Amino acid sequence: MTELPRFLEAPEGHFFLLGPRGTGKTWWTRGRFPGALRVDLLDPESHRELAAKPERLRERVAAHRGEAVTVIDEVQKLPVLLEVVHGLIEEKGPMRFILTGSSARKLRRDGVNLLGGRARQVSLHPYMAAELGSDFRLESALQHGLLPVVLAAPDPAKQIRAYNGLYLKEEVQAEGLVRNVGAFARFLEAMSFSHGGVLNLANISRDCQVSRATVDGYCSILEDLLLGYRVPVFTRRAKRAMASHPKFYFFDAGVFRANRPAGPLDAPAEIDGAALEGLVGQHLRAWCAYSHEEHTLGYWQTRSQTEVDFVVYGASGLFALEVKNSGRIRTEHLRGLRAFGEDFPEARRFFLYRGKDRLLIDGILCLPCEDFLRELRPNSFPS
Repeated sequence: MTELPRFLEAPEGHFFLLGPRGTGKTWWTRGRFPGALRVDLLDPESHRELAAKPERLRERVAAHRGEAVTVIDEVQKLPVLLEVVHGLIEEKGPMRFILTGSSARKLRRDGVNLLGGRARQVSLHPYMAAELGSDFRLESALQHGLLPVVLAAPDPAKQIRAYNGLYLKEEVQAEGLVRNVGAFARFLEAMSFSHGGVLNLANISRDCQVSRATVDGYCSILEDLLLGYRVPVFTRRAKRAMASHPKFYFFDAGVFRANRPAGPLDAPAEIDGAALEGLVGQHLRAWCAYSHEEHTLGYWQTRSQTEVDFVVYGASGLFALEVKNSGRIRTEHLRGLRAFGEDFPEARRFFLYRGKDRLLIDGILCLPCEDFLRELRPNSFPS
């Protein structure tokens, strides 16, 4: 499978491009800036040279006669380079810096100069279904996810397992982010049971046999490595008593699968349902990142447990979505969306399921989940 065009648009000026490993940051920058000077900090020789003398970056930039763009890959591997980049930007020459990274943790931890606000932050996500076009397969996406590096592999199942191990070995262990890698591996498994659920740190602490403070730190590591994200409760103009804890998702359905144990005591329908909800969540997150206007992603849950899986709010409108791994629509499936419509009559409401019919029930647009994902494109919502 060849690399496909992405929805991410290059912003003007300098920018950080953040995204987990395997999302295609290097390929994307090569396509957008073919004549750029490239500095790859995953290359041991380049890393050693610049670590010994960061000022050599200035010499490389001065000697480059091509396009006045410099791409530094995996800049978190050597955050001190940002001081040199900042100095070059201050000189206000005709140059532009694109700085890619798969971890925000080391940048924040070291307190480095993040270019004084002169660089935007944008993100690259796993493929959206509309980017894949006719190559998109819902069942494959639920099993292996939508990472370019996985979809391009001869054996996607083997690749996603190897990918999962990559972070434990290279990003966590090599960076010294945790002292006990075994405990962190147990934590990842415990977190897989929280995928799509309300985050309960006390329960996770008990399951992986570490303190709550340690679990809280592990969650921060997971988010800093861009492997997972929290979805907060949508509380704007709330008319009811609302829940207070966020939900958690792995950033890709395949990564969730790689961490979620499956055996005789694990119901396949339960795992499939969590994978489907997470797949919709990662698409909505990418949609928010790639659309021109600013949007937020949340969920809605009252204290009485009336819930809507996702709420997207921004300049484009208010959208509420419920996701069910079911081939039929039952009355109880629409209860949360009906309640949300009572509180927010201006909202567009969607029920996504595994059936084949497109229906309009009480103002709720019921769509096959695969159709919705294929039609979802930045700056527009399916209708």
